[in-house]
Amino acid sequence: MNLYLSRLTLSHYRSHKGAALALDARPVAIYGPNGAGKTNLLEAVSLFSPGRGLRRAAAQDMARRPESLGWKVTGHLHSLHQIHEVEIWSEEGQSRQVKIDGKAASQVALGRIARVLWLIPSMDRLWIEGAEGRRRFLDRMTMSFEPAHADVSLAYEKAMRERNRLLKDQVRDGHWYVALERQMAEAGVAIHRNRQKALAELQAAQQEAETAFPTAELELTMSEGEMPETEADFREALHESRFRDLAAGRTLVGPHRADLYGVYAAKGVPAKDCSTGEQKALLISLILANGRALAREFGAPPILLLDEVAAHLDAGRRAALYDEVCALGAQAWMTGTGAELFEELGERAQLIEVTEAESISKISGKDAS
Repeated sequence: MNLYLSRLTLSHYRSHKGAALALDARPVAIYGPNGAGKTNLLEAVSLFSPGRGLRRAAAQDMARRPESLGWKVTGHLHSLHQIHEVEIWSEEGQSRQVKIDGKAASQVALGRIARVLWLIPSMDRLWIEGAEGRRRFLDRMTMSFEPAHADVSLAYEKAMRERNRLLKDQVRDGHWYVALERQMAEAGVAIHRNRQKALAELQAAQQEAETAFPTAELELTMSEGEMPETEADFREALHESRFRDLAAGRTLVGPHRADLYGVYAAKGVPAKDCSTGEQKALLISLILANGRALAREFGAPPILLLDEVAAHLDAGRRAALYDEVCALGAQAWMTGTGAELFEELGERAQLIEVTEAESISKISGKDAS
Protein backbone atom coordinates (compact mmCIF):
# COMPACT_ATOMS: atom_id res chain seq x y z
CA MET A 1 0.00 0.00 0.00
CA ASN A 2 1.09 3.56 -0.66
CA LEU A 3 0.68 6.88 1.11
CA TYR A 4 1.05 9.82 -1.24
CA LEU A 5 -0.37 13.09 -2.52
CA SER A 6 -1.82 12.88 -6.03
CA ARG A 7 -2.70 16.57 -6.11
CA LEU A 8 -1.36 19.59 -4.26
CA THR A 9 -2.65 23.13 -4.69
CA LEU A 10 -1.40 26.31 -3.02
CA SER A 11 -3.05 29.70 -2.87
CA HIS A 12 -1.19 32.77 -1.54
CA TYR A 13 1.12 30.49 0.39
CA ARG A 14 4.57 31.97 1.08
CA SER A 15 6.14 32.81 -2.31
CA HIS A 16 3.50 30.86 -4.27
CA LYS A 17 0.62 33.07 -5.37
CA GLY A 18 -1.02 30.04 -6.93
CA ALA A 19 0.21 26.57 -7.87
CA ALA A 20 -1.20 23.15 -8.69
CA LEU A 21 0.62 19.85 -8.99
CA ALA A 22 -0.73 16.51 -10.28
CA LEU A 23 1.44 13.67 -8.99
CA ASP A 24 1.82 9.92 -8.72
CA ALA A 25 3.35 7.83 -5.93
CA ARG A 26 6.96 8.15 -7.14
CA PRO A 27 9.52 10.39 -5.41
CA VAL A 28 9.27 14.09 -6.28
CA ALA A 29 12.56 15.80 -7.23
CA ILE A 30 12.29 19.59 -6.98
CA TYR A 31 15.11 21.71 -8.35
CA GLY A 32 15.81 25.41 -8.88
CA PRO A 33 17.93 28.29 -7.58
CA ASN A 34 18.16 29.17 -3.91
CA GLY A 35 15.29 31.38 -2.78
CA ALA A 36 12.93 30.25 -5.55
CA GLY A 37 10.44 28.62 -3.18
CA LYS A 38 11.42 24.93 -3.16
CA THR A 39 11.36 24.58 0.62
CA ASN A 40 7.99 26.36 0.71
CA LEU A 41 6.54 23.39 -1.20
CA LEU A 42 7.96 20.98 1.36
CA GLU A 43 6.61 23.07 4.21
CA ALA A 44 3.13 22.98 2.63
CA VAL A 45 3.30 19.16 2.51
CA SER A 46 4.47 19.04 6.14
CA LEU A 47 1.17 20.64 7.15
CA PHE A 48 -0.56 17.35 6.31
CA SER A 49 0.68 16.06 9.67
CA PRO A 50 0.00 17.24 13.25
CA GLY A 51 2.10 20.09 14.58
CA ARG A 52 3.42 23.39 13.26
CA GLY A 53 5.19 22.13 10.16
CA LEU A 54 8.86 21.80 9.34
CA ARG A 55 9.62 25.48 10.06
CA ARG A 56 7.46 25.59 13.23
CA ALA A 57 5.99 28.81 11.83
CA ALA A 58 2.87 30.60 13.01
CA ALA A 59 -0.08 30.63 10.58
CA GLN A 60 0.26 34.35 9.87
CA ASP A 61 3.89 33.88 8.79
CA MET A 62 2.84 31.51 6.00
CA ALA A 63 0.77 34.12 4.17
CA ARG A 64 2.13 35.58 0.95
CA ARG A 65 3.51 39.12 1.35
CA PRO A 66 2.61 41.90 1.04
CA GLU A 67 -1.06 40.98 0.59
CA SER A 68 -1.39 38.88 3.78
CA LEU A 69 -4.90 37.89 2.68
CA GLY A 70 -4.66 34.47 4.19
CA TRP A 71 -3.60 31.24 2.51
CA LYS A 72 -4.87 27.80 1.60
CA VAL A 73 -3.28 24.42 0.88
CA THR A 74 -5.34 21.50 -0.42
CA GLY A 75 -4.42 17.96 -1.36
CA HIS A 76 -5.76 14.61 -2.48
CA LEU A 77 -4.19 12.18 -0.03
CA HIS A 78 -4.09 8.48 -0.90
CA SER A 79 -3.95 6.54 2.35
CA LEU A 80 -4.57 2.84 2.98
CA HIS A 81 -6.84 2.26 -0.05
CA GLN A 82 -8.78 5.49 0.53
CA ILE A 83 -8.53 8.96 -1.01
CA HIS A 84 -9.06 11.91 1.32
CA GLU A 85 -9.54 15.52 0.30
CA VAL A 86 -7.68 17.64 2.84
CA GLU A 87 -7.98 21.42 3.15
CA ILE A 88 -5.71 23.49 5.38
CA TRP A 89 -6.03 27.26 5.56
CA SER A 90 -5.73 30.43 7.58
CA GLU A 91 -7.70 33.65 7.17
CA GLU A 92 -6.17 37.02 8.05
CA GLY A 93 -3.57 35.58 10.40
CA GLN A 94 -5.98 33.43 12.38
CA SER A 95 -5.16 29.94 13.63
CA ARG A 96 -4.82 27.18 11.08
CA GLN A 97 -8.04 25.37 10.15
CA VAL A 98 -8.39 21.82 8.80
CA LYS A 99 -11.07 19.95 6.87
CA ILE A 100 -10.91 16.28 5.95
CA ASP A 101 -13.41 15.15 3.33
CA GLY A 102 -15.41 18.34 3.79
CA LYS A 103 -15.70 18.07 7.58
CA ALA A 104 -13.90 20.22 10.14
CA ALA A 105 -11.14 18.27 11.87
CA SER A 106 -8.37 18.74 14.40
CA GLN A 107 -4.71 18.70 13.48
CA VAL A 108 -4.32 15.48 15.48
CA ALA A 109 -6.86 13.88 13.13
CA LEU A 110 -4.34 14.30 10.30
CA GLY A 111 -2.13 11.80 12.10
CA ARG A 112 -4.78 9.12 11.66
CA ILE A 113 -4.61 9.28 7.86
CA ALA A 114 -1.04 10.44 7.15
CA ARG A 115 2.52 10.12 8.36
CA VAL A 116 5.05 12.76 7.28
CA LEU A 117 8.75 12.79 8.22
CA TRP A 118 11.32 15.42 7.33
CA LEU A 119 14.99 16.22 7.35
CA ILE A 120 16.01 19.85 6.80
CA PRO A 121 19.40 21.63 6.89
CA SER A 122 18.77 23.23 10.28
CA MET A 123 18.67 19.71 11.76
CA ASP A 124 22.29 19.07 10.72
CA ARG A 125 23.39 20.53 14.07
CA LEU A 126 21.14 18.13 16.00
CA TRP A 127 23.96 16.27 17.77
CA ILE A 128 25.88 19.38 18.82
CA GLU A 129 23.06 21.80 19.72
CA GLY A 130 21.15 21.96 22.99
CA ALA A 131 18.94 19.18 24.32
CA GLU A 132 15.74 21.02 23.33
CA GLY A 133 16.37 20.41 19.63
CA ARG A 134 16.96 16.69 20.21
CA ARG A 135 13.78 16.42 22.29
CA ARG A 136 11.84 18.07 19.46
CA PHE A 137 13.39 15.66 16.96
CA LEU A 138 12.53 12.67 19.16
CA ASP A 139 8.99 13.91 19.74
CA ARG A 140 8.40 14.30 15.98
CA MET A 141 9.42 10.66 15.52
CA THR A 142 7.34 9.63 18.51
CA MET A 143 4.33 11.45 17.11
CA SER A 144 4.71 9.53 13.86
CA PHE A 145 4.03 6.32 15.80
CA GLU A 146 1.53 7.80 18.25
CA PRO A 147 -0.29 10.93 16.97
CA ALA A 148 -1.92 11.42 20.40
CA HIS A 149 1.58 12.18 21.74
CA ALA A 150 0.96 15.76 20.56
CA ASP A 151 -2.06 16.17 22.86
CA VAL A 152 -0.26 14.60 25.82
CA SER A 153 2.71 16.91 25.32
CA LEU A 154 0.46 19.97 25.16
CA ALA A 155 -1.31 18.91 28.37
CA TYR A 156 2.03 18.52 30.14
CA GLU A 157 3.35 21.88 28.91
CA LYS A 158 0.18 23.67 29.99
CA ALA A 159 0.24 22.21 33.50
CA MET A 160 3.98 22.88 33.86
CA ARG A 161 3.56 26.52 32.80
CA GLU A 162 0.97 26.99 35.53
CA ARG A 163 3.21 25.30 38.10
CA ASN A 164 6.18 27.42 37.02
CA ARG A 165 4.08 30.55 37.47
CA LEU A 166 3.38 29.54 41.06
CA LEU A 167 7.07 28.85 41.63
CA LYS A 168 8.13 32.23 40.25
CA ASP A 169 5.55 33.92 42.47
CA GLN A 170 7.04 32.00 45.44
CA VAL A 171 3.70 30.39 46.33
CA ARG A 172 4.47 27.91 49.13
CA ASP A 173 0.99 26.63 49.96
CA GLY A 174 1.05 23.00 48.76
CA HIS A 175 -2.67 22.95 47.98
CA TRP A 176 -2.05 25.08 44.88
CA TYR A 177 0.28 22.45 43.45
CA VAL A 178 -1.61 19.18 43.97
CA ALA A 179 -3.93 19.26 40.94
CA LEU A 180 -1.23 20.57 38.59
CA GLU A 181 1.25 17.93 39.70
CA ARG A 182 -1.36 15.23 39.20
CA GLN A 183 -1.87 16.43 35.60
CA MET A 184 1.88 16.62 35.02
CA ALA A 185 2.41 13.13 36.39
CA GLU A 186 -0.27 11.59 34.18
CA ALA A 187 0.93 13.32 31.01
CA GLY A 188 4.64 13.08 31.85
CA VAL A 189 4.65 9.31 32.32
CA ALA A 190 2.76 8.91 29.03
CA ILE A 191 5.33 11.12 27.25
CA HIS A 192 8.21 9.05 28.62
CA ARG A 193 6.60 5.75 27.66
CA ASN A 194 5.77 6.98 24.17
CA ARG A 195 9.37 8.09 23.64
CA GLN A 196 10.76 4.79 24.88
CA LYS A 197 8.46 2.87 22.56
CA ALA A 198 9.54 5.02 19.60
CA LEU A 199 13.23 4.42 20.38
CA ALA A 200 12.63 0.66 20.55
CA GLU A 201 10.91 0.77 17.15
CA LEU A 202 13.79 2.75 15.65
CA GLN A 203 16.46 0.44 17.06
CA ALA A 204 14.65 -2.62 15.69
CA ALA A 205 14.19 -1.03 12.26
CA GLN A 206 17.89 -0.14 12.08
CA GLN A 207 19.03 -3.62 13.03
CA GLU A 208 16.68 -5.37 10.59
CA ALA A 209 17.95 -3.53 7.49
CA GLU A 210 21.14 -3.63 5.50
CA THR A 211 21.85 -0.05 4.57
CA ALA A 212 24.63 2.13 3.19
CA PHE A 213 24.05 4.51 6.09
CA PRO A 214 25.50 3.94 9.58
CA THR A 215 23.32 2.84 12.45
CA ALA A 216 23.04 4.78 15.68
CA GLU A 217 22.68 3.41 19.18
CA LEU A 218 20.12 5.61 20.93
CA GLU A 219 19.41 6.23 24.59
CA LEU A 220 17.00 8.50 26.43
CA THR A 221 18.87 10.23 29.24
CA MET A 222 17.94 12.76 31.92
CA SER A 223 19.87 15.86 32.95
CA GLU A 224 19.85 14.49 36.49
CA GLY A 225 18.51 11.36 38.12
CA GLU A 226 15.99 9.03 36.48
CA MET A 227 12.55 9.65 35.06
CA PRO A 228 9.93 8.14 37.42
CA GLU A 229 8.18 5.17 35.79
CA THR A 230 4.78 5.52 37.49
CA GLU A 231 2.41 8.43 38.07
CA ALA A 232 2.62 7.97 41.84
CA ASP A 233 6.42 8.11 41.75
CA PHE A 234 6.38 11.19 39.53
CA ARG A 235 3.92 12.99 41.83
CA GLU A 236 6.19 12.17 44.75
CA ALA A 237 9.25 13.44 42.85
CA LEU A 238 7.51 16.72 42.05
CA HIS A 239 6.44 17.10 45.68
CA GLU A 240 9.96 16.45 46.97
CA SER A 241 11.46 18.84 44.41
CA ARG A 242 9.30 21.83 45.31
CA PHE A 243 11.93 23.41 47.58
CA ARG A 244 14.60 23.27 44.85
CA ASP A 245 12.07 24.34 42.23
CA LEU A 246 11.06 27.37 44.28
CA ALA A 247 14.69 28.43 44.45
CA ALA A 248 15.14 27.95 40.71
CA GLY A 249 11.77 29.42 39.76
CA ARG A 250 11.03 26.47 37.44
CA THR A 251 10.36 22.74 37.42
CA LEU A 252 13.58 20.72 37.54
CA VAL A 253 12.24 17.16 37.14
CA GLY A 254 10.24 15.61 34.34
CA PRO A 255 10.36 14.61 30.66
CA HIS A 256 11.17 18.21 29.66
CA ARG A 257 14.64 17.52 31.09
CA ALA A 258 15.27 14.50 28.86
CA ASP A 259 17.91 14.26 26.15
CA LEU A 260 18.55 11.95 23.20
CA TYR A 261 22.03 10.44 23.28
CA GLY A 262 23.36 8.86 20.09
CA VAL A 263 26.44 6.78 19.29
CA TYR A 264 27.85 5.83 15.87
CA ALA A 265 27.43 2.08 16.46
CA ALA A 266 30.19 0.73 14.19
CA LYS A 267 32.83 3.05 15.66
CA GLY A 268 31.58 3.42 19.22
CA VAL A 269 31.92 7.19 18.89
CA PRO A 270 29.34 9.60 20.37
CA ALA A 271 27.40 11.29 17.57
CA LYS A 272 28.42 14.72 18.86
CA ASP A 273 32.09 13.82 18.24
CA CYS A 274 31.57 12.49 14.70
CA SER A 275 32.48 14.40 11.55
CA THR A 276 29.86 16.61 9.89
CA GLY A 277 29.37 14.01 7.15
CA GLU A 278 28.96 11.19 9.66
CA GLN A 279 26.43 13.20 11.66
CA LYS A 280 24.41 13.81 8.50
CA ALA A 281 24.58 10.12 7.58
CA LEU A 282 23.34 9.15 11.05
CA LEU A 283 20.37 11.50 10.68
CA ILE A 284 19.48 10.02 7.29
CA SER A 285 19.77 6.55 8.79
CA LEU A 286 17.29 7.46 11.54
CA ILE A 287 14.79 8.95 9.08
CA LEU A 288 14.99 5.82 6.91
CA ALA A 289 14.62 3.60 9.99
CA ASN A 290 11.61 5.66 11.09
CA GLY A 291 10.14 5.15 7.62
CA ARG A 292 10.68 1.39 7.68
CA ALA A 293 9.16 1.07 11.14
CA LEU A 294 6.12 3.11 10.11
CA ALA A 295 5.63 1.08 6.94
CA ARG A 296 5.22 -1.94 9.21
CA GLU A 297 3.20 -0.24 11.97
CA PHE A 298 0.96 2.08 9.91
CA GLY A 299 0.64 -0.18 6.88
CA ALA A 300 2.29 2.21 4.39
CA PRO A 301 5.59 4.09 4.23
CA PRO A 302 5.41 7.76 5.26
CA ILE A 303 5.77 10.76 3.01
CA LEU A 304 9.38 11.93 3.31
CA LEU A 305 10.54 15.55 3.01
CA LEU A 306 14.28 15.80 2.39
CA ASP A 307 15.34 19.41 1.92
CA GLU A 308 18.70 19.96 0.17
CA VAL A 309 19.72 16.45 1.15
CA ALA A 310 21.46 15.69 -2.16
CA ALA A 311 23.92 18.58 -1.83
CA HIS A 312 25.51 17.08 1.29
CA LEU A 313 26.16 13.59 -0.11
CA ASP A 314 28.74 12.29 -2.55
CA ALA A 315 27.49 10.55 -5.69
CA GLY A 316 27.76 7.05 -4.22
CA ARG A 317 25.86 7.78 -1.03
CA ARG A 318 23.36 9.90 -2.97
CA ALA A 319 22.59 6.94 -5.24
CA ALA A 320 22.29 4.70 -2.16
CA LEU A 321 19.79 7.10 -0.61
CA TYR A 322 17.66 7.11 -3.77
CA ASP A 323 17.75 3.32 -3.92
CA GLU A 324 16.62 3.05 -0.31
CA VAL A 325 13.81 5.59 -0.78
CA CYS A 326 12.54 3.70 -3.82
CA ALA A 327 12.85 0.32 -2.05
CA LEU A 328 10.83 1.74 0.83
CA GLY A 329 8.15 2.83 -1.64
CA ALA A 330 7.87 6.31 -0.16
CA GLN A 331 6.78 9.45 -1.96
CA ALA A 332 9.88 11.42 -1.01
CA TRP A 333 9.89 15.15 -1.78
CA MET A 334 13.53 16.15 -2.31
CA THR A 335 15.04 19.51 -3.21
CA GLY A 336 18.28 20.53 -4.88
CA THR A 337 19.68 23.40 -6.92
CA GLY A 338 20.04 21.44 -10.15
CA ALA A 339 18.40 18.54 -11.98
CA GLU A 340 21.78 16.81 -12.23
CA LEU A 341 21.60 16.04 -8.50
CA PHE A 342 18.77 13.62 -9.24
CA GLU A 343 20.22 11.87 -12.31
CA GLU A 344 20.61 8.58 -10.41
CA LEU A 345 16.82 8.46 -9.96
CA GLY A 346 16.09 8.48 -13.69
CA GLU A 347 12.49 7.53 -14.47
CA ARG A 348 11.91 6.49 -10.87
CA ALA A 349 11.10 10.11 -9.96
CA GLN A 350 8.98 13.01 -11.22
CA LEU A 351 10.91 16.24 -11.79
CA ILE A 352 9.61 19.70 -10.91
CA GLU A 353 11.44 22.96 -11.57
CA VAL A 354 10.84 26.01 -9.39
CA THR A 355 11.94 29.46 -10.53
CA GLU A 356 11.23 32.99 -9.34
CA ALA A 357 10.10 36.04 -11.30
CA GLU A 358 8.93 39.33 -9.79
CA SER A 359 8.89 37.77 -6.30
CA ILE A 360 6.49 35.02 -7.42
CA SER A 361 7.49 31.34 -7.45
CA LYS A 362 6.82 29.55 -10.73
CA ILE A 363 6.48 25.79 -11.00
CA SER A 364 7.05 23.84 -14.18
CA GLY A 365 7.18 20.14 -14.90
CA LYS A 366 4.82 17.32 -15.74
CA ASP A 367 1.24 18.25 -14.85
CA ALA A 368 2.32 21.39 -12.97
CA SER A 369 0.63 24.75 -13.35
